[in-house]
Amino acid sequence: MAFELAPLPYAHDALEPVMGRETLELHHGKHHQAYVTKLNELIAGTPLEGKSLEEIVKASSGDPAKQGIFNQAGQHWNHIEFWQMMKPKGGGAIPGELEKKIVADFGSVDAFKEQFVAAGVGQFGSGWCWLVVGADGKLACTKTANADNPLAHGQHALLGCDVWEHSYYLDHRNRRPDYIKAFLDKLVNWEYVAKRFAAAS
Repeated sequence: MAFELAPLPYAHDALEPVMGRETLELHHGKHHQAYVTKLNELIAGTPLEGKSLEEIVKASSGDPAKQGIFNQAGQHWNHIEFWQMMKPKGGGAIPGELEKKIVADFGSVDAFKEQFVAAGVGQFGSGWCWLVVGADGKLACTKTANADNPLAHGQHALLGCDVWEHSYYLDHRNRRPDYIKAFLDKLVNWEYVAKRFAAAS
């Protein structure tokens, strides 16, 4: 079965003003669709055809011969999660158990947010910033370049923010810090993040 682009879980204008209609139409309808199309082309007739997306990401990670496949598979996985990690009128209160863990591992919710924004701002060029559960069971903020993601490094991603310019430039121009802060305060679907935390625990 070829991979397909699922529809967004909300309308194209539902995340305004942080993420506008034109951004979502281009980001989901053009960029994400292109990753899916190219991934299907690259795996056709190879041993990876028919594997799950997670299996393809792990099997192609770190293999120079499969870099093209990893780029498309990684970005497809990243974006599937990214769309779910946001919701209209998001942000706000963090569900209890997750909030307790954030406070325990970062010292406070504000300290977590500062580290998350710093990770995203500190990612030179295209990439992502993440809240992950590490191998030691502790929460951490990390960054990855281009299509790379926590799945490829044995970590469990709870929250990811796309810091490729196509994710924010129409709405925020070059103000990446403002975009990431607005993402945390107004877009994050904390219920979905809490579900991922429960699964990782």
